[in-house]
Amino acid sequence: MSNTEKNNGQGKAAEANQISLAQKASYDKLIANNAQWVEKRISEDPDYFINLAKGQSPEVLWIGCSDSRVPANEVTGTKPGEVFVHRNIANVCNHTDMNMLSVLDYAVNVLKVKHVIVAGHYGCGGVAAALSNKQFGIIDNWLRHIKDVYRLHAHELDRITDEKQKVNRLVELNVTEQVYNLCKTSIIQNAWMHRHDLEVHGWVIDLGSGLVKDLKVTSSSPHNLGYVYEFENAEAVAVH
Repeated sequence: MSNTEKNNGQGKAAEANQISLAQKASYDKLIANNAQWVEKRISEDPDYFINLAKGQSPEVLWIGCSDSRVPANEVTGTKPGEVFVHRNIANVCNHTDMNMLSVLDYAVNVLKVKHVIVAGHYGCGGVAAALSNKQFGIIDNWLRHIKDVYRLHAHELDRITDEKQKVNRLVELNVTEQVYNLCKTSIIQNAWMHRHDLEVHGWVIDLGSGLVKDLKVTSSSPHNLGYVYEFENAEAVAVH
C-alpha cells in the first residue's frame, strides 16, 4: 500500500469517527433534554406525571403538517393531554387514509372532541412541491392530492405571478378543501346527527409571526356540502 492510499484510508477513518461522535452527541442530547424536562416539570408540580398518567380528555383534534416548526401544543399554548394530534405532509385529509380516519374516529367518537382543526402553514414545502413538475419519489403520490386542489382553483392561482404568494394562497385553499373533506366523511356526519357541539375549523399559521389565521370555514353541519355528499340519517334508513 502506498503512502497516499494509507493516508487516504486514515483520513476516511478519522472522518467516519467524527461523524459517529457527532451522531452520538445529537442523540445523547435528546436523552439529556428529556431528563431536564422531567426535572423542571416535577419542580413546578410534584404530581405532574401522576396526573398525566391518569388519562387524557382533549377537546381538540389537530390535523397538522409534519413540519417540525408547527407543534400543536406550542402553537396553541396548551398542555399535554389537551390536544389530540395527527400530522402528515401538508395536512392532507384523504378519504382513503385509514391512519387519519382511525385517528378521526377515535377523537370524535371516543374522546368526544369538540373541535377538529386542520392547520396548515405559510411556506409549506409540501404545497410548494405540489406546484412544481419535479419528481421527489414516493411522496409524489401523496402530493397529487394537493395538485387536485390546484386543479380546482387553477383559474385563481394561475393569475398570481409571485411564486411565494401563489404557494401561500394554495396553502389556504388546501386547508379549506381538507376541512370539506373531513366534513364529507361518515365519521363527522354521523357525529353531527347526535351532537351539536362538534365543529371543524381551518387555520393557517404564519411562521414569521407565530399567529394563526382563521380561514372562516368553520362547519358544524353537512348542509353546505352539496346533495351528493350529504348522508341520510343511518338510523332512519335502517328503519325503512
